[in-house]
Amino acid sequence: MEPKTEDKSSLPFFGIPKLLPYLKGHYRWPILQMVFFGILGSAMDIFQPVLQRFALNHFVSGGTLDVLPWFILIYVTVIVFSAGMNYLNAYLALKIEVSVDRDLRGLAFTHLQTLSFSYFNQNSVGYIHSRVMSDTSRIGVLFSWSIAEGTWQSAYLFGAIIVMLVINARLALLVMLILPLIVLLFSLFQAKLIRVNRQVREINSKITSDFNEGITGAKTIKTLAIEEIMEQDFVKDTSDMRRTATRASRLRGLFASTITMASSMGLAIVLWKGGILAAEDVGTFSLFMSYAQGMMEPVRWIIDCISDLVTTQVNIERLTRLLETRSDVTDTPEVIEKYGDSFEPKKENWEEIRGDIVFDDVSFRYPDGDEMVLEHFNLNIPFGTNLAIVGETGAGKSTLVNLVCRFYEPTEGRVLIDGRDARERSQLWLHSAIGYVLQTPHLFSGTVRENLLYGNPGATEADIQRVLELVSATDVVDHLEKGLDTDVGEGGDLLSTGEKQLLSFARAILTDPKLLVLDEATSSVDTITEQKIQAAIETIIKGRTSIVIAHRLSTVVNADCILVVRNGKIVEQGTHRELLSRGGYYKELFTRQYEDEATRAVLT
Repeated sequence: MEPKTEDKSSLPFFGIPKLLPYLKGHYRWPILQMVFFGILGSAMDIFQPVLQRFALNHFVSGGTLDVLPWFILIYVTVIVFSAGMNYLNAYLALKIEVSVDRDLRGLAFTHLQTLSFSYFNQNSVGYIHSRVMSDTSRIGVLFSWSIAEGTWQSAYLFGAIIVMLVINARLALLVMLILPLIVLLFSLFQAKLIRVNRQVREINSKITSDFNEGITGAKTIKTLAIEEIMEQDFVKDTSDMRRTATRASRLRGLFASTITMASSMGLAIVLWKGGILAAEDVGTFSLFMSYAQGMMEPVRWIIDCISDLVTTQVNIERLTRLLETRSDVTDTPEVIEKYGDSFEPKKENWEEIRGDIVFDDVSFRYPDGDEMVLEHFNLNIPFGTNLAIVGETGAGKSTLVNLVCRFYEPTEGRVLIDGRDARERSQLWLHSAIGYVLQTPHLFSGTVRENLLYGNPGATEADIQRVLELVSATDVVDHLEKGLDTDVGEGGDLLSTGEKQLLSFARAILTDPKLLVLDEATSSVDTITEQKIQAAIETIIKGRTSIVIAHRLSTVVNADCILVVRNGKIVEQGTHRELLSRGGYYKELFTRQYEDEATRAVLT
């Protein structure tokens, strides 16, 4: 979960120093080159009014053309050199922009892979997507075009001031009176601009989330006929965006127009005080007119840039907050040193997993919860045990599985894997030994073969065929147009739910897992597919420790141990016969389901 943070509108340098450690100095040399070319290009543009002053005083007022060829050569050289420097400046800016986008997005995506389930449970897809794509894009512009333009504009502004001070210090100081006014205006507008732009970014995340739900939930939307409701929600969010963005634009427009008025005062001062100068030194008057007019654009740009920096500060805050978020489940430095991490595993040090699991005085509550779900819970699951967890929908059946798989850590106590605390080995070591079949199957975009090989990239064709036969999925593949090379579509949408579940089952088994977790794996499939899966389960669980989360109790009557969950608490445990003989909550559940199934059988 993202930590709650205070208002950071007063972060020094717009929060940029917080971002620099993530860029790791890769862009120092390209940015220095870009700045160098920008300064040279600006210097050439500053030099042009000086040449014009010389031309007016020497050729016009002096009435001579003695050095005109040399003047033309120098003037053309300055223009060509300026164009070349500006081209190099723009080229490097574009290169830096796409590189920063690539690196920050890669960094954010990789970091997301290290976060625990709680982060994704508490943050929407649109919220996360906005940080990885939109925020990084704005930051990429900051480190490229903003620096490139800022270098040129700042160099021109300060260079013009220096030249004016050298030629006529009194008139230059009069023109410079506008700068304190600009600083005062900026200080008045900064806090308001940050606040309103932060609101714009948050509303944009909601709109992105609306898009995501509208696309991924298209079938549900149509079957529920809630298009109008979805449209109303979307219109509300976009109306909020329009209202907030309009307010932001109004503030920026007021800010920019006020600054433009202040900048125009510089030209007015030159026209007012420079009239007498024009009669004596027309070249100097022309130079001051050129600089006074030329200074307007840099001043306007610098103010716009400051406004953009204020906006981008929000993007930097959001991205760095994501990158600073730490997983609720982490490996210690000692564990990483020995076993590696998820991206650089040291498999040569991995011990072989047998599959003995022990809950040793475990207490647990979810990171966002106040109530203990488990308290001083003890359970021994020897290798080869078939453990079933049952209960009504929403009772909290997945809690034990989440702890066994280290998706969450115990609040107190230990979960032992093969006699050692699971935290003494890496997460990847444990996850690599788990075959997990979800209630709602998910396939990745690509072919059937590619999806199966996610489970075991080194599997042979014979391995794939063996697993398909084991889970009775051979017919599924045979009926596909291109067999294993058939594309499954985004999320597997080109296949039926039953076909996706069978292939998910095959993918899990292809890893030859020591621990097998079936999370209501048959609840969303048809009767025939359920029979296939149940037949496969009886064979597959042999020689493995298996945990079956089930809503349908008839599927777990042969389990070695059944845990009964009610309102997030384990209220009973034992075999099917033992639990029935006690006449408790399990018997109530079983009897109710048996009667419901018998009634459906009669009616059909």
